[in-house]
Amino acid sequence: MDQLFADRIQDVPRSFIREILNLALQDDIISFAGGLPNRLLFPVEEIREVTNQVLSESGAEVLQYGSSEGDIGLREWISRRYLEKQGLEIPVERILITSGSQQGLDLLGKVLINAGDPVLIESPGYLGAIQAFSVYRANFHPVEVNQQGMDIAQLKQTLQVCQPKLAYTVSNFQNPSGISYSEENKRAVASALKGQKTLLIDDDPYGELRFSGKPTTPFWKLLPNQTVMLGSFSKVVVPGLRLGWIVAPQSLIDKLLIAKQASDLHTSLLPQRMMHRYLTEYSLDQHIASIIEQYGRQRDAMLKAIERYFPKQINVTRPDGGMFLWATLPAPLTAKAVFDLAVKEGVVFVPGDPFYTSPHTVRTLRLNFSCVDEATIETGIRLLGGVIKRLLDDDTAF
Repeated sequence: MDQLFADRIQDVPRSFIREILNLALQDDIISFAGGLPNRLLFPVEEIREVTNQVLSESGAEVLQYGSSEGDIGLREWISRRYLEKQGLEIPVERILITSGSQQGLDLLGKVLINAGDPVLIESPGYLGAIQAFSVYRANFHPVEVNQQGMDIAQLKQTLQVCQPKLAYTVSNFQNPSGISYSEENKRAVASALKGQKTLLIDDDPYGELRFSGKPTTPFWKLLPNQTVMLGSFSKVVVPGLRLGWIVAPQSLIDKLLIAKQASDLHTSLLPQRMMHRYLTEYSLDQHIASIIEQYGRQRDAMLKAIERYFPKQINVTRPDGGMFLWATLPAPLTAKAVFDLAVKEGVVFVPGDPFYTSPHTVRTLRLNFSCVDEATIETGIRLLGGVIKRLLDDDTAF
């Protein structure tokens, strides 16, 4: 059977995080591993109500095939939202609805990446993008991120070495590190890329989940002719409806539309109409405010627990929003050694390995705080801190 598989799929690994999630579902495991929104905050009753309304009013229509571009009402709502929240005038024609923003990554890879094409990606970077672009056999050029954003010196050096087709970024509350690009860093990135034959992909699933600090200028304003934006309702409403979108220059939208048609014809019309009715009947801002309040408390609980239970030489990011913290362990400790022992103590997280495009010894790990209540965070971080201290005290562990 192996000889039948296409070359493009041979070297693409299964999602490490999805494998961990199977373990995390066990009742006796405290999980900081998932990148999931908190299901207790899902507007279940509201979704039930709008579903009944949509099916009662236009059931036969929404169960039929739909437009490849996506429901016009939903696209118009997205366009207005960009104007209200970011001051961006985005024509409806430049918005393509996708089956989650993950499909957006796949469509971009399908339309833009030939085998061996250089793709610039953050290091550490989002696993979903690494996996999606790996299918098209991208040649990754990682650029490190720090507390301010992308390493500008390394970015410029990389641009001298190659001409990447894509530069993939998560500039707000990055997955996995939780960092956000500063205003100065964003402008420096835009300046370095301006005039290059490179599209900047600005993936922004977490941007509205801000606990503190101020939003920075969107890349679309700084680099208007070279920016593609990805958005999603998964983190601010529900992930199960699988609704995302792409905003791109018109010539690219035209090609993405062809790829979309070849992929699935169109995103299901029923969840699009359900989402549009929810967004018009209820206040998304109020719903997001409740998410921010909850996640903010959980982030604070995790940071306070880390101060109490982690050795002082461990560095941890302090994100202004989103769902993740990123910890860096001291040498000679490795994330794998901590993970192997932590599982036995009933705690799981994501070691940093899958967030890098080249193998090396990894001393980093991602901690998710969105799905765990404050009391469980306290217990889990105490157990994890105990594991780390034991390993640091045990020279034979390495």
